[in-house]
Amino acid sequence: MTAELGHPAHPEQQTAGLLDMARLLRPHRGTVTAAVLLVLTAAGLGLAQPMIAAEIINRVRTSSSVTGATVALVALFIAQTAVDTAGRYLLERTGESVVLRLRAALVRRLLRLRIPVLAQHRMGDLISRASSDTAALRDSLTRSLVDVTVGTLTVIGATILMLTVDPVVFLVVLGVFAAAAMSVLGVMDRIRVAGEQAQAALGKFSADLERGLSAMRTIRVHRAEDVETLRIASSARAAYNAGIRSARLTAAAQPAVQLAASGSFLLVLVFGGMRVASGSLQIGDLIAVLLYATYLVMPLGNLLEGLTMMKRAAGALQRVQEGLDLPVEEDEGPDEPPLTCQPTTPVLAFENVHFSYGGDRLALQGVSFELSAGSRTAIVGPSGAGKSTILSLICRFHEPTLGTISYLGHPSANLSRAQCRQLISLVDQDAPVLHGSLRDNLVLTRPADDGEIEHVLRQVNLHTLVESLPQGVDATVGEHGAALSGGERQRLAIARALLAEPALLLLDEPTASLDTQNESAIMNALRELPPHTAVLVIAHRLSTVRDADRILVVDDGRIINAGTHDQLVRSSARYRQFLGSQSEDGTHIPLEEVNT
Repeated sequence: MTAELGHPAHPEQQTAGLLDMARLLRPHRGTVTAAVLLVLTAAGLGLAQPMIAAEIINRVRTSSSVTGATVALVALFIAQTAVDTAGRYLLERTGESVVLRLRAALVRRLLRLRIPVLAQHRMGDLISRASSDTAALRDSLTRSLVDVTVGTLTVIGATILMLTVDPVVFLVVLGVFAAAAMSVLGVMDRIRVAGEQAQAALGKFSADLERGLSAMRTIRVHRAEDVETLRIASSARAAYNAGIRSARLTAAAQPAVQLAASGSFLLVLVFGGMRVASGSLQIGDLIAVLLYATYLVMPLGNLLEGLTMMKRAAGALQRVQEGLDLPVEEDEGPDEPPLTCQPTTPVLAFENVHFSYGGDRLALQGVSFELSAGSRTAIVGPSGAGKSTILSLICRFHEPTLGTISYLGHPSANLSRAQCRQLISLVDQDAPVLHGSLRDNLVLTRPADDGEIEHVLRQVNLHTLVESLPQGVDATVGEHGAALSGGERQRLAIARALLAEPALLLLDEPTASLDTQNESAIMNALRELPPHTAVLVIAHRLSTVRDADRILVVDDGRIINAGTHDQLVRSSARYRQFLGSQSEDGTHIPLEEVNT
């Protein structure tokens, strides 16, 4: 599938969509085959019943015994019910298995999307593809395919049996159903497009609702509840309108089937009655033809309904396939051997690195630096200077446009992303905390026992909080860490990074939300890191920067100065300008007092 995300597929893609639906069932072909055979067997048992019913009626007319035929009819009915139930259960279970496999594949894909690709799509829409779109497939995929298959074979069987009883009445029924089929097939393609549009509108509604819920505090404080309600309601209305369009087309197809059923029954009754009156048809045979007309109506109705459901399912499958086609980071698995190096090899080295997010403007230009084991390096500079871009390149969320990044002496081009990330722990500026417990968040990087967890909590001054909670480290932090304060979330994120004991610790504004006491605890923890760990920190606080062994001053994508705090205060006007108005606690001080 190559259709643009959120847009209906072109007509030439529709056949491929139906083929993809069939391919989804390929891993379950044994179960599907058994289910189809069971349902076909049930249909065959049903087709035998009118003949026996006709025989019973004809025997009654001749005063013959009907006991054996009646027992056979009841046995056939019970057997049909049992076999059909078993077949339908297998189909439902197969549908759940298909959805499970699709959801697992989508989760694997979405969690490995390239970061630039992820930034281009709305979270709610991607979630909708893994939830509501796959559910739509579950509700229609197996049933529609089997209904089409079984319906076709049953119609053929009923047709043959009706022809053997009375060809004239069959031709009357055939004319009615041919007219109904033409009217239904005329709207099939429109049903598919409408179904895809309805799923896309539902995805947009989910995305808008996720946007509102994730920004709840901002919406409340700016009194924007009514504005957001109207905006989300507008998306709900669009989903409603798309659903109505789909329902209108589906509703247009259903009366044709119902009219064919009632019309054929009446015509069989009229023409069959006339032929019984003329002596051309026995009353028992008329009953058989009536029953076969009913048996013809039901599978033919299922056949047409199955085709309709397949068209709607193709729309959902289109969106699922688009999600599966999104580009991901192509790498080896995480079980690759760890990197080795000589003791004197830098943990990280940038050599003349250039990078652009697209277009002519370079976000980084000729950046070069090294980080040795045990070093603490700070990056300072104005917003938009390229500081966070450096961290993104180190994490290999992006690749350099020009130049080389080396990890333990190995160029990144020779390494998988997994090998590089084995060396790294990252604390983002927004300090993301996952829903679950404190323990769940801490052991995200690696398993740890209670002693290790307690030690790292003390390092970041979170042990007092944990000791005050009834559930301790197993207390739930809420969605996005809502049960914690901003500073607590930041310290938890730092504790998680420290627990990993990385070769390279990346910190983006790690003390921005901390008071002086907690900032001091964090800085002490950084001083106590193992000697193999290099630290790279983006900071604006003078207290954080001054503690670094080396400071890189970045401006307009370039490193314009490098040195210790004291060296830069004497030699770099840009550094003095940037830090000259910061005291240890963030208050304003005169420039001349910076180095005192």
